[in-house]
Amino acid sequence: MSVAAPPPERPIAPGPPPTFSVVVAAYQAAATIGEALDSALEQTVPPHEIVVCDDGSTDDLDAALAPFRERIVLVRQENGGEASAKNAAARAATGEFVAILDADDVYLPGRLEALAALASARPDLDLLTTDAYLEVDGRVLRRVYGDDWTFEVDDQRREIMRRNFVFGHAAVRRDRLLAAGGFDERIRFTTDWECWMRLILGGSRAGAVLEPLARYRVRRTSLSADRTQMTAGRVQSIRTGLEHPALRAEERETALATLATLERDLAVLRLHDAVRSGGTGTRRLALAITFGRGTALATRLKALAAVVAPGLAGRLVRRRDRRVWLGAGETTVEHV
Repeated sequence: MSVAAPPPERPIAPGPPPTFSVVVAAYQAAATIGEALDSALEQTVPPHEIVVCDDGSTDDLDAALAPFRERIVLVRQENGGEASAKNAAARAATGEFVAILDADDVYLPGRLEALAALASARPDLDLLTTDAYLEVDGRVLRRVYGDDWTFEVDDQRREIMRRNFVFGHAAVRRDRLLAAGGFDERIRFTTDWECWMRLILGGSRAGAVLEPLARYRVRRTSLSADRTQMTAGRVQSIRTGLEHPALRAEERETALATLATLERDLAVLRLHDAVRSGGTGTRRLALAITFGRGTALATRLKALAAVVAPGLAGRLVRRRDRRVWLGAGETTVEHV
């Protein structure tokens, strides 16, 4: 088993395998949650429990959950968003670790066994994950971790302020998660990144099994509109991270550079949205990018085109819309 983790700060003795509560935040997930739950129940090392939070769904989620009702803990709440649903499930859980499973993804059979082995060998780690396959409409695209997207070992505090190197199907020590306040419910997108910032800056360390033991699924039709919101969530996450009292000077410098890059990206995405919809704010957004600092020349020229040649700008945006973006590993793929 290939593992990436920072070396122990002091000699440690292996401990007993911990228990894992698989938590699923479910909103309008009737079509996919059955396969997700089957994947948790078919683990080679069974979960301590599976906790599903119905986040105010209005689809036929009850019927989808009916075959599993004797094997899951079900929590219901009014729709509060992903962070709220994860928090509700974590509070209801009783395992030592909370293992996140999205309602439209699946674990491969040995995932909990691998996480348990890592946790047993390294009881100093509070945050665990594995590699995963990225799928677009059922087609395996790549693995999360590779030469261009690595799991950070050497300086996790600084790197978490630059990018979310912890793949989202993470398992987190439940008492540490709750003591840190859980997921920030003000952040509706990329809330996991902000939570991992808070944990790592608070002294937790992360480890990964570098074998693909989950399937992270993305539908092409869902992504074009989501990228702007996801980037806005990342801006919100890094701004919140900058408020952490334990942030060191070099970590703050990294965070500020990350924020500047994300804000430039967000401005471009909002311009694309305005060009696509013919919004009245297109000219203002385009001029701000054209004369803004730190933006690449090619991007400034495209923004200028939105002012002087809106037809050309529209064609450029439509060309961009042929691409699909995946948050995990910052991956893009052409439509087929």
